[in-house]
Amino acid sequence: MRYLILGAGRQGAAAAVDLGRLGGAEDIVLADRDLAVAQAAAERVNRLVGRDVARPRQLQADDEAGVRAALLECTVALSAVPYYFNVALTRLAIETRRHLVDMGGHTGVVREQLAFDAQAREAGVVILPDCGMGPGLVNVLAVYAMEHLDRTDELHLSDAGLPQDPQPPWNYMCAFHLNGLTNEYDGLVPQLRDGKIVDLEALSGLRTDDLGELGTYESFIAAGGSTAPWSFEGRVKHFETRILRLPGHHAWFSAFKALGLFSETPVAFGPEGRTIVPRDFYHMLLAKQITAPSFKDTCIMYCRAVGTKAGKPTQAVVTLRDQFDESTGLTGMERLTGWHCAIMMEMIAAGRVPAGARALEALLLDAQPTAKAVMDEVARRGISFQVKLSDAAR
Repeated sequence: MRYLILGAGRQGAAAAVDLGRLGGAEDIVLADRDLAVAQAAAERVNRLVGRDVARPRQLQADDEAGVRAALLECTVALSAVPYYFNVALTRLAIETRRHLVDMGGHTGVVREQLAFDAQAREAGVVILPDCGMGPGLVNVLAVYAMEHLDRTDELHLSDAGLPQDPQPPWNYMCAFHLNGLTNEYDGLVPQLRDGKIVDLEALSGLRTDDLGELGTYESFIAAGGSTAPWSFEGRVKHFETRILRLPGHHAWFSAFKALGLFSETPVAFGPEGRTIVPRDFYHMLLAKQITAPSFKDTCIMYCRAVGTKAGKPTQAVVTLRDQFDESTGLTGMERLTGWHCAIMMEMIAAGRVPAGARALEALLLDAQPTAKAVMDEVARRGISFQVKLSDAAR
């Protein structure tokens, strides 16, 4: 198996570790616009895997000729670059007849990719967006919970990646591209209410959630399910995705949003007719506050499915917790994001996913593969999760 990873940052490198250990990798190309980043990632991967399987390459994600040549050398590719490259990468993957997985980050972009389904089927390739943690693994948990019931009426999803040592005022550290975080908090979020898709404002619906052993958090509506409302439409009546954060986080980011700092529309700045994009300026300042080369984190995922089993009202609750691994230096976010991408890449390489451009949860709902098969792979990597069935009539 030969793999290409575009973007040699944290999650891309973590995916390479899993591909080297469990994906039968003969060769892994870690490509990045910064050669030093690619070199450091390849060295780290080879050290953790215990053999020289990864090699660096300098490559821009928008270098069409360079990406085309790199794709032709691989079996399956992973886009670990910002979401706005993914439509062009989808076209190149179909053109070169190579499978492509990505980490998502923008529902509109993903829906553009899914429009290539017919072309992907004709080319015999798999295009599988949204394979990160959320969207991605949290969608798998939703279908996995459904597999424990005979009928599902409601799905409630929430997830979080949080620092083990939170520092005020943010009480948060970001382990992925800042634009992805802002997109989770911006715009309208599709959900299902009474079987119909409705759009709710991101950052709305603030409340406190007590998740038992997982802890108590402030939660609010945020992008995370991506294409799930369309995939679950006609199958469940209620679908909701929420982000979990430590107290105080919501107030800060709601203020930034109200101030207009999420906007991507240039505004006049200064006396000489210059312009500035508020979001770019905001990210430049925020990055210094909530990003770091490495930090110890804890990631949690929670799914509650409500329906019936054997004719009785039943709920299935799936909980997952993972955290920074002292032995490898991999964060929980790297493991749940990068390793989940790798699991799907390995299934594609093994011929377990049919050709086409489809949403992850849609494939699982059709058992191509089952959610249980994916969760079995998660467990095989030492990531623990629990499933509890109880009377939903309480």
